[in-house]
Amino acid sequence: MTMPNNTANDKAALAASALEVSYHAAPVLRGVDLHVHRGEIYALLGGNGAGKSTMINAFLGFVRPASGSVHVCGHDVAQDPLPARAQLAYVPENVALYEHLSARENIDYFMRLAGMPMKDSDAIGQALHAVGLDPAAWDRRLGGFSKGMRQKVAIALALARNAPVLLLDEPNTGLDPQATSELNRLLKQLRAQDIAVFMVTHDLLSAAEVADRIGFLAQGRIVEEFHASGPERFDVRLLYRHYAGRIAPQDAAWSRQA
Repeated sequence: MTMPNNTANDKAALAASALEVSYHAAPVLRGVDLHVHRGEIYALLGGNGAGKSTMINAFLGFVRPASGSVHVCGHDVAQDPLPARAQLAYVPENVALYEHLSARENIDYFMRLAGMPMKDSDAIGQALHAVGLDPAAWDRRLGGFSKGMRQKVAIALALARNAPVLLLDEPNTGLDPQATSELNRLLKQLRAQDIAVFMVTHDLLSAAEVADRIGFLAQGRIVEEFHASGPERFDVRLLYRHYAGRIAPQDAAWSRQA
């Protein structure tokens, strides 16, 4: 268990430094320092309203910092939003793809829309194969896909774009245990490919299974981080006690420590 590392790191794929974000003068993020490297999975946990989604929106450039800075692969999001966003692939809680198009057609369409048409006709199939989508589903309309299958298509799009950073918003919501296991296995594969993965989630068990670091966000601050060490994973019972205590509004003692 450690406190967050507040040292700015220019080599980080994602970096927030003293980040302050407010909505209508109400502070949401208060001096957040965070960095995620290539080949690393970072899970951010916190209660509803803690600011997890705002953190993703800051990296996407959808909200402007009141102070501090946000960088994606060295690009200042506020100053150079388009180059920064080009380094990102974002998978929201509810994946937004066209239901009347097939998995292959969705990827082809979005790649063309981004000005990156696929020159190799096999490249889309390679991306879909890499995420473990059954080849029998590649040319089926997405209208009949489960959430887990839709996520695989969205992540395959990220692979096709060669995006070095993947942002995931509540990726396990609505997934059954098998789909969650498949997602975690896929995220580990992406980490091995030197992709930086940043996920916000309520699923402590899944985060403990896959993440290299877990941060707890409370009252707009990352108040604590846990690191995996070697082949050993996190002590889930210890994490649960911290997580439950950190989001409990009646736990005034913890709030004073934060």
